[in-house]
Amino acid sequence: MGYFAAPLIVAILTAILAAIITVVDSLVNNYGEVELDINEGSKKIKVDGGNPLLTTLSEQGIFIPSACGGRGSCGACKVKVLSDIGPILPTEAPLLEENEKKEGIRLSCQIKVKEDIKIEIPEELFNVREFKTKIESIKDMTHDIKEVRLELLEPESIDFKAGQYSQLIIPKYGKIKEQTQRAYSISSVPSDKSHLEFLIRLVPGGIATTYVHEHLEEGQNLNIVGPFGDFYRRDTDATMVCVAGGSGMAPIKSIIEDMYEKEMFDREIWYFFGARSKKDLYYVEYFEEMEKKMKNLHFIPALSDPEPEDKWEGETGLITDVLDKYLKNQIDNEKEKEGYLCGSPGMLNACINVMKDNQMKEDKIYYDKFA
Repeated sequence: MGYFAAPLIVAILTAILAAIITVVDSLVNNYGEVELDINEGSKKIKVDGGNPLLTTLSEQGIFIPSACGGRGSCGACKVKVLSDIGPILPTEAPLLEENEKKEGIRLSCQIKVKEDIKIEIPEELFNVREFKTKIESIKDMTHDIKEVRLELLEPESIDFKAGQYSQLIIPKYGKIKEQTQRAYSISSVPSDKSHLEFLIRLVPGGIATTYVHEHLEEGQNLNIVGPFGDFYRRDTDATMVCVAGGSGMAPIKSIIEDMYEKEMFDREIWYFFGARSKKDLYYVEYFEEMEKKMKNLHFIPALSDPEPEDKWEGETGLITDVLDKYLKNQIDNEKEKEGYLCGSPGMLNACINVMKDNQMKEDKIYYDKFA
């Protein structure tokens, strides 16, 4: 479990520091009206100063991805700032690469709109929308994972790529006094434009997952924002090496189902799914059936700590060890390979290292790393 600890500690400390800075700044400053210049004048907006750029943009209907809901722990809300707004903050530094710092990339959840500011964002973000939805069904997939199916009400349809994610807008509830957002990968297929499905694992103390598991009910309304993300299948002939654990099943399931619908049966897919014991496995029979329909799909579930009563005869050990074994002994080394990963930051980092050790190119490894 060691490789899970460091990213979690950094995320917690960063979030605490971000909260302190926000509170202090709000108490002592009033910035008046300022202008946002987006993409070299393609959009100019007058706004009240003082709020984080992420919040200011969302209030104007421009949604920047933020897997952590603006807590300063995921690093997803990066924008390019063309104006001089001061040095990089301590809350940003751990989440920015050195080349990003030189290019003016900043975390929009951390920088305040204090004066006129020029920024650049990807054009596709102008197409991101907020959707009103209704909870159509909630199903228990394991003891701590629920599948939530949403019907889109307004707008009534959505276009997305298999593998992308949306952000659920979690309302105030119980002791939670403010609305927040969290990112979840879409598990359904793009062909169903009027519904979305998500696989959501309960995280003890998690604001969003607690709401979904303990408060959300069928028939309720829930707003979402999306779609986001560049985690999707690349249109090549490379062998796909997919790795997921827990609710990381979602985008891989969407990608494989999408390929099945499009009759893309020639491309080889190896899908490694890691779980602790049999009670943490789900969709096993589904993917075993998919293997029969897709001649080049190989589904490899593995248990790291199976219980005696599991009577497990499949692969055992850490998913990284299983992945390494197959890359060395089973998967054709002569063919180009691409990695598709979804899971915790620690698991992903370990899998990326295994892939690189087995001569997979780092720029061909794609992932969503939700903090």
